[in-house]
Amino acid sequence: MPGNSTASSRSTVLGRQLGEELRRLREAAQLTTSEAAEALDCTKGKISRIENGRVTVRLPDLTAMLHAYGATDTELRDRLTVLARKANRRRRQGWWNQYGSMLADTYRDYIALEAMADTIRTFQAQLVPGLLQIPEYIRAVTVASRQWQTADEIEQFVQVRLTRQERLSGESPLHLWAVLSEAVLLQQVGGPEVMKAQLEHLLAMSERANVTIQVLPFSRGAHASMFGPYVVLGFPEEAALDVVLTDTPTGSMWLEREAEVARYRELFDAARTSALSPVESLSVIRRRLREHRT
Repeated sequence: MPGNSTASSRSTVLGRQLGEELRRLREAAQLTTSEAAEALDCTKGKISRIENGRVTVRLPDLTAMLHAYGATDTELRDRLTVLARKANRRRRQGWWNQYGSMLADTYRDYIALEAMADTIRTFQAQLVPGLLQIPEYIRAVTVASRQWQTADEIEQFVQVRLTRQERLSGESPLHLWAVLSEAVLLQQVGGPEVMKAQLEHLLAMSERANVTIQVLPFSRGAHASMFGPYVVLGFPEEAALDVVLTDTPTGSMWLEREAEVARYRELFDAARTSALSPVESLSVIRRRLREHRT
């Protein structure tokens, strides 16, 4: 299934137009993003993402923002309401929405943000990052999760992940920097033959200028990222705030407060510093691949 980048682009354009209008109103009201967030009982990150056109602006949120900014002009309010409805309608045309209820809301939100991000930094404790997984590996992970029961559901999820991987190619490819625990190379996902093909794929992907892979070996001992995987998404807008998605025992969780995001940036910097260099990491992957061949 194609990525439907045209619909996504139109959605982004309309969202940014609305965001710029809301930014102008906030600044006219002499409110900082922090003050606006406090007035709306939300995070500074949410205000930033709205103003950068990266998220859907629900009409109740729009009404609350216009009230907080003292925007009482009826014609202006009506125009922005129409613009928000158009942007939301276009955003619903994103290719990920064609998979309906089989995708959790958090995952759909992640794909939407991933489509607009220009960098992803991720630490993975046991699994190859989704953007680097081969179909057989994806299928094995999907079956093991037991979240999808029928063969059709499983194949749809495989296709979703493969379509996401289109962000690594094209005119403006996503820059992916992945730090992998050595456990990722040892976990027998799908069996030896699947792992052999997956390791070969990692080596091939590492040759791309926009993909950096590092391995954090067991020999480095305890480290700050041992608690689990996380993803830090970065966006091209100069004033945009990074967003973090982290896994917890009860599901995935978004983090967007500056202090929280800064903490994960520090964690990733520590992980990549502790990890082997990209060149050394490829040697480890090749060695593991040779073990599969013998």
